[in-house]
Amino acid sequence: MQNEDIRRAAAGAGVKLWQVAEAMGMADSSLSRKLRRELAPEDKARVYAVIDELAKEAAR
Repeated sequence: MQNEDIRRAAAGAGVKLWQVAEAMGMADSSLSRKLRRELAPEDKARVYAVIDELAKEAAR
C-alpha cells in the first residue's frame, strides 16, 4: 500500500485522515485519492506537519 508511513503516523497520533484533509483544505476523498500514489517528499512533509499539529491540538 502506498504512503503506509503516513497512514501509520496518523493512526499512531490518534488523527483521522479526514481531519488531515480538512486541515489541508481539501475533501477527504481528494486526500484518499492522493494517497493512492506515493507522495513527493515535500508533500509528505506537509502532511506530517498537519498530523503533528492536529495531535498537539488534541492533547490540549
